[in-house]
Amino acid sequence: MAGPLVVIALLVGALAPALAQNPPPPRQPTEAQARQQERMRACHAEAAQRNLAGEARRAFMSACLAGR
Repeated sequence: MAGPLVVIALLVGALAPALAQNPPPPRQPTEAQARQQERMRACHAEAAQRNLAGEARRAFMSACLAGR
């Protein structure tokens, strides 16, 4: 019974340093992604300023994001 527990303990001990390493830094958005994110922010802010909700908000966001 102690055999499988020893194997598990060794595996956890061997993998712990690899799991503790820092993750890679987040990637920066592409120029197109950055423009889309900015458009989303602007449309969201305008919809909130107009107090839009439900179907009216959905229609506005769709038109706004499409550039209409």
